[in-house]
Amino acid sequence: MLAVGRITKLFGAEGEVNINLYADFPDDYSLEQPLFTIVDSLVVPLFCDSFTRRGKSGATVRFADIDTVKRAELIMGNEIFIEQADCDDDEFTFDDLVGFTVKVGRRKGSIVDYYDNDYNPLFEIELGGKNHLIPAVEEFIASIDFEARTMRLVLPEGLI
Repeated sequence: MLAVGRITKLFGAEGEVNINLYADFPDDYSLEQPLFTIVDSLVVPLFCDSFTRRGKSGATVRFADIDTVKRAELIMGNEIFIEQADCDDDEFTFDDLVGFTVKVGRRKGSIVDYYDNDYNPLFEIELGGKNHLIPAVEEFIASIDFEARTMRLVLPEGLI
């Protein structure tokens, strides 16, 4: 779980609270996704009835099961968390390369699309104003620079 904010104070008389959002709070947060807090060493899911952003680092929230000031006081000062999707930053898919600049020898272009097919996955690359379909195989990839968003290909003669 990832810490994304802290409940800072009460807001209103029906259990609403203000939350200070950390920089890691997702911009695309949806009410279907529960927030979590820790109460008495137990992880407790908090479903939001309403979530209203207040600038970049704040929000006013009404939780589904917290409908009084007394209940809201029980979680006052608690940190809130979201479930973090398991991901390995070292892993990527060929789909992630769409939009990268591609270098083939001295020619420079871009990866326009990726066609996932069990038998013959393909990159569609644009070089010199023409689109080409190239097998998406590791043997043709000489290097990938994720920061610069570039990929260098070494292709067999006659493929393009």
